Amino acid sequence: MVMVLFAMTAATLLVAIEVGHLLEESARASTAADAAALAGAAEGHSGAASMAAANGGSLLSYHEERLGEGVDAVVVTVSVEVGRATRTARAQGVTESTTAEGLEIASSIGL
Repeated sequence: MVMVLFAMTAATLLVAIEVGHLLEESARASTAADAAALAGAAEGHSGAASMAAANGGSLLSYHEERLGEGVDAVVVTVSVEVGRATRTARAQGVTESTTAEGLEIASSIGL
């Protein structure tokens, strides 16, 4: 009986630790994706890749879309992987502006 209780407690503990690791990777992936999208809006693909790596991730995809005529704006969408977690983030930048007001960000969970 004691062995069964010990085995169940150990299994529960291992599951809790694994869930904790997954949650940590998910949070780190979100941070890395947000940072990479902002860097991509400001500096392009190389900035996005560098920022993803600086935050412990790998840049999986990068898409840049120029907006409108007469306005030098860009929307960047990136997917970043950290461990087993993948997250997607989007940032919009106005290249004429060098202030933080020129950048907007929105995150979403990636598959």
